[in-house]
Amino acid sequence: MNTLIIERTDAPPARASEASTPRPATGSFQTVAPRIEVTAPLGARYDEILTPEALAFLAELHDRFAGTRHELLAERLQTRVDAANGRDPRFLPETEWIRNDATWRVAGAAPGLEDRRVEITGPTDRKMAINALNSGAKVWLADQEDATSPTWANVIEGQLSLFDFLRGELEYTSPEGKEYRVTAAETPTIVMRPRGWHLVEKHLKFHDRAGRAMHASGSLVDFGLYFFHNAQALIADGRGPYFYLPKLESHREAKLWNDIFVYAQDALGIPQGTVRATVLIETIQAAFQMDEILYELRDHCAGLNAGRWDYIFSIVKTFRSRGRRWVLPDRKQITMTVPFMRAYTELLVQTCHKRGAHAIGGMSAFIPNRRDPEVTERALAAVSADKRREAGDGFDGTWVAHPDLIPTARAEFDAVLGDRPNQVDRLRDDVQVTAAQLLDIPSIGGEVTEGGVRDNISIAIRYIESWLRGVGAAAIDNLMEDAATAEISRSQLWQWLNENTVTAEGTRIDQTSIVRLMAAAVAELPRFEGDRFDDAISVFRTVALEPEFPTFLTVGAYARFL
Repeated sequence: MNTLIIERTDAPPARASEASTPRPATGSFQTVAPRIEVTAPLGARYDEILTPEALAFLAELHDRFAGTRHELLAERLQTRVDAANGRDPRFLPETEWIRNDATWRVAGAAPGLEDRRVEITGPTDRKMAINALNSGAKVWLADQEDATSPTWANVIEGQLSLFDFLRGELEYTSPEGKEYRVTAAETPTIVMRPRGWHLVEKHLKFHDRAGRAMHASGSLVDFGLYFFHNAQALIADGRGPYFYLPKLESHREAKLWNDIFVYAQDALGIPQGTVRATVLIETIQAAFQMDEILYELRDHCAGLNAGRWDYIFSIVKTFRSRGRRWVLPDRKQITMTVPFMRAYTELLVQTCHKRGAHAIGGMSAFIPNRRDPEVTERALAAVSADKRREAGDGFDGTWVAHPDLIPTARAEFDAVLGDRPNQVDRLRDDVQVTAAQLLDIPSIGGEVTEGGVRDNISIAIRYIESWLRGVGAAAIDNLMEDAATAEISRSQLWQWLNENTVTAEGTRIDQTSIVRLMAAAVAELPRFEGDRFDDAISVFRTVALEPEFPTFLTVGAYARFL
């Protein structure tokens, strides 16, 4: 298989347009042209997305870049082993020259991305897409990742939603007969989020030049289909093909994305630099490489986002077996104002602004309830405080998960930005963040309570059940839960169990106590015909209660059930 030679970053590199192009492999084994095979049934109109030309484009992406993806996933494994053995993440000495060079800047905002003060996130099914496009937000994060359960139908029909909208044909009629149309005079700029590097698309198989078959990369499938079908239409609409890049753990992973952008633009005859990427900094490893990630993507980069929930998950996952000083308290006690989260977000704003990039804030999990004014009042107050802090810290925009939260978030950013589209000129020279501050987990204090254990069990099982039914964004107890928040719940339980944590009430967290609390949670589940709770409980046991810690709960659940 062709592999992309990773350019070193400890020597002055070329610009993105000079990115190394993989040279064709040679040898007698090259007897088969690379191809993508569809192994799942085709639903209505799926052939409009899975055209021969689109599949050929996917095959070329895999031929050129799948090998490097596998190499980088192997590097992740080594990094996890190093962390478990006591080696902390660090600012890389070999890339110090990138951090110290004050002259370079990223491409920055592109048409439709100058003002990002409020972004709405959500899945790409037709109803949710229409609601997002009518919401009044500046940007819609069209999510094929954590807010989407990657069923075959969701993957392809999400592509059809985007395809139809860009051709003026997106509409939906609910089973009850309610009609949905895009009616907004000005719709949000679409920034599409593909799946992370770790996920596969098992309904498509890549056959390499040696005739070997393997699951396709979820990242390349999501990016490739969207880009192939819509890049030209997006440009014609006065915007462009823009992407959120999730789950990165290193600047080398960012470079792989940059090389993909360079190739894809050339392949479709699109000028270099048309693509814009916003990278989610949602792993502790990436927090130490923000400058380098921006640098590798500099010709295609718009900014960074503080992906707070996955970041907390990454902290637990990375240090889960390092002893009791690394044990985090109940999830609700891990706020954005604790020291290690403050250090992470302030460093992100400073790093972005000194490079001309936008800093986008994270999503408060609180959501309103139109049937309960008291819940709504609490949600609006919490969101207002969260967005006031972000705007005051220098963020250029923020996320919300519900249209009713947009006015509240916008008001806080309007108060700081006024008529300015952003505050990139606010350099935050006052910020001095050290490695020790990013790793200052023990200072959070707090406690683990039986209520926290019970909440984590209940949230994890209920979210997994929703995900198995194909619903990736679920309102649970007046919070918007997605895969990231479910990961926090199950990883905390694993850590508490394996560190023999004692709750504030004096109960040791062991298999006996968790099984007892799980039985109580299961007894309260809202069972219904067709529910997936039995499967969800099976997944939960595997990802939270077994000695081996799966890196992502979605990997095994996808392989078994979707």
